[in-house]
Formats: sequence, structure tokens, C-alpha cells
Amino acid sequence: MTTPSIVTRFAPSPTGLLHVGGARTALFSWAYAKGRGGTFILRLEDTDQKRSSEAAAEKIIEDLRWLGLNWDNSGGVIPRQSQRLARYNEVIDELKSRRLAYDDAGAVRFRMDNLPGVAFDDAVYGHIEVGKGQLEDFVIKKADGFPTFHLAVVVDDIDMNVTHVIRGQEHLSNTAKHAALYDALGKPRPVWVHTPSIMNPDGSKMSKRDKAKVARKAALARIEIEGREAFIDRVLNVKPVPMYIQDSDAVSGNISDKIDGFIDSENDDILTAAVIALREGIRLPEINVADFRASGYLPGVLCNYLALLGWNPGNDVERFDLDFMCETFDFDRINKANSKFDREKLLAFNADTLQKMPPEEFASLLKEHQPRLATKLGDQFRGFAGMYQPRSRTLNDPAELGRFFFEAPTTYDDKAVKKNLARNDGEGLKLLGEFRDVLAGTEWNAAALQAAVEKFTADKQLKNMGSIAQPLRVALTGTAVSPPIDQTLELIGQQETLARVDRCLDKCKEN
Repeated sequence: MTTPSIVTRFAPSPTGLLHVGGARTALFSWAYAKGRGGTFILRLEDTDQKRSSEAAAEKIIEDLRWLGLNWDNSGGVIPRQSQRLARYNEVIDELKSRRLAYDDAGAVRFRMDNLPGVAFDDAVYGHIEVGKGQLEDFVIKKADGFPTFHLAVVVDDIDMNVTHVIRGQEHLSNTAKHAALYDALGKPRPVWVHTPSIMNPDGSKMSKRDKAKVARKAALARIEIEGREAFIDRVLNVKPVPMYIQDSDAVSGNISDKIDGFIDSENDDILTAAVIALREGIRLPEINVADFRASGYLPGVLCNYLALLGWNPGNDVERFDLDFMCETFDFDRINKANSKFDREKLLAFNADTLQKMPPEEFASLLKEHQPRLATKLGDQFRGFAGMYQPRSRTLNDPAELGRFFFEAPTTYDDKAVKKNLARNDGEGLKLLGEFRDVLAGTEWNAAALQAAVEKFTADKQLKNMGSIAQPLRVALTGTAVSPPIDQTLELIGQQETLARVDRCLDKCKEN
């Protein structure tokens, strides 16, 4: 006897962005097949015509490729249920001819009342029995002519020779229906593998509504300060929202018509949440793969972390790549209990990976992630990347932490001013003015600038170089934080440095 080839599949509905729970399902399915020389199939379950969109389908495909989960579809074609209606009708007609299904108010139902019960085995949750009293006839064809999920998924899996169905535990309650359909069609059942749910740290389900909760909380806090009408007016004046934080089914309609309802919890519109987040300067929680990608996480790190949500490779191993997962993944180490998504742990994984990689690789990834940053910095980009690699937890951090390189400060942190400029009758401000003249006559490279700082410190008999470096940081960044001062000065440039110092001196004198 020959062992049949392993075939797994991932079959998302293109009704929105790829949730991390779906990404984990795809990862488990991919790893199980790849580790055994099998086949991993991608198909799209788009029978929900009202909510499905081509934009969502394209984004799901793009995110799967970004994660590195490539599929083995014959001819590279991704099957879509909307293109297989004739095949579904053929099966439905067969079931009706055998009196296993019947018409009902324009729909077609599969008959379950003739069964004594249904039992099936799950690789994670074990043997499950559903008694006759729990069985109900269910719809397999809707009145609109499209099959339901139950019928289409079974026919697809049969036609595509799927041997192992890996999916979230929310489908466990559907499996008795699917088992009955397999039996009715005289086809062998696949191995069912239901995985635990991914939850928030507080035990709530991780969903796109989490974004709305965070934004609504911020909105209500602001409304208490400035009033509802003023808040809504300001939100309406926010610049357009970046497309990457929008869900494909939330980009239509006038935002002004949704804000009132959003505040009163009448809707959880993602676009409204995104606009409020921009208005309030807050970050919405990442929920979809696109969110994590836009936030600057690495695909390998995200896959690594998702694998640990419900699966344990053993031997206290936590950090691994996709090759390791293909070699070791199996169902016996999948947990039954739900997993909690720890963003701080994922962030720590990402930071560790970024900070340990070769500088050339970091610079390349940063350039790919932030091409406009590389264009703006030109020849100085490599130096900028080198400065921020040790400080980066995500690929967004360099641009956020180093924003002052591109935008001169318009305000100055009060604490930084008091400590570094105003203290001791304005000692720091006076030193800044004197060092400004030194900078005007210094050759502009890091070595010469460092020497100038050291000489000034010695000539003025200052306690340490921070006595002048900190006032400089306030003038250049608006805060007391920056990379090494010589590198910071070199990258900002002489003309811009002098302009910022002059602006700071004038501003402080005015105040």
C-alpha cells in the first residue's frame, strides 16, 4: 500500500483583511504539508457576494506572499467558489434525487432527521458525538442561488483531494454537518484539526472591533474636555487616512455621517476609528496582518510568534524559522486552551531580530519598508540606519524616533528646557550661544564635530560633554534625546543646525 499524499488548504473569505487568526491557520496548514512533501492549496470562499471584493482578495494574497506562505495550486490558479456554481448544483441535484435534500422556501436543505447521530474525531479535541436531538436540517443552497459554506467547503475539499482540514475551533460546531455530507456523498472524511482561538490579554476575542474600542475611548475623553461639536469638527479636518489602516469594506460613505454613531457605539467603522486615532495621536491595536506589516514587523518574526499561539515545539524552544517549523510541526503539540496575544512579547521578538541582524541587512529592510526615507536622506541613509538599528523595535521606529532629522522642532519640551537651558540663570542657553559660533567655523564631519565638542568642554572647564551636548539636543530635536551628538550634527547638516540653534536661542529669549 502507498501512503496518500498530504493535501492541506487555506480558504479565506475575501470580505476584509487577513486576520492574524487566519494567518495562523494558513501557517499551520502550510507547515504540515511542506514538512511532509505534501501540497498546500489556496482557494477563496466568495459565496457571500455582498461582502466579498476583489480588493480584499488581492490584499489577502499579497499578505500571504509577504509571510512566505506560498501555495502549490495547479497551474497557479486560485479557485473561487463563485466560479464553481455548476459543480455545486450538480451535487445538490444528486442529493435531492436521493431524497437527502429538499426545497424549502426557495432554498435547499440537507436532511439530518434520518440520522441517529453523528460522531467524528478531531486531532486536537478528540472523539466528539452529536446526538440525534442536536441535529437539524440545514441550508446547503441559499435563495439567491449560491451554496452555503457547508456545502461548498465539503465539495471543494473532496474535489481537491484535501486530506487534512486545519481551521479554527469556531468551526468545530459545523463539523457534524460536514461529516454527514461526506458520508452522504460516499467520500472518505478528512482529518479534522481544530485550533484554539486567539484572545486578547483580558480574555476577550481578538477582533477588528478592538480598534473601535480604543478610538472611542480616546474620543470620549477628548469630548469631556472640548465638547462633542468641537471634537467632531476637528476630526472632519484630519487629512486623509493612509490606505493601509483601512479595511476593504470600510472605505465607502461619508465619514461625517458615521462619527456621531461611532461615538454612541452604534457602529464600529474602521475608517472613523483610524481618523480619530490620527486626530488624537494614538495607535490602534494591530489585528490584521496588514496592520503588523505597516507597523514595521518582520514576516518571519510574526510567523514565529503566531506559531506559538496554540502550538509548542517543545524543549523550551521559542525562536525559530519556517524551516524549523516545517520539520517539527505536528498536531500532538497543539493546545486545546485558547491563546492570549501578547504584543509586548511579539515586539521583543521583533526588536531582538532587528538589532542582531547585520547592518547591511537592516539598512536594506529599512529602505524597502520606508523608501521615501531613503530618498530623502540620500547618501546619508546608511549612517541614519546605523544610528537607529540599536534603538529599533520595528522598522517604523527609525522614522518616528528620528523625525527631527526631517522636521525642525516647533516646540521644546518644558522639562528639557528647564534642566538643560534655563537652570543656573540660563547657563545652558549661554553655552549654546557660544558654541554656535564654534559650529559655524567647524569642518562638518563627525570626527571634527566630536573634537569641537571635546575642546569646548575642556576650554570652558565644563563638568562633562553633556553640558553642551544636552543644550544642543534641545535646540536640534526639541527634547533631550538623540543619537550620539557628533553623528546627529553631521546628519542634520551645518546650515540647518545653525538655523535650529538660532531659532532656539530666539525662542528662549522671547520667553
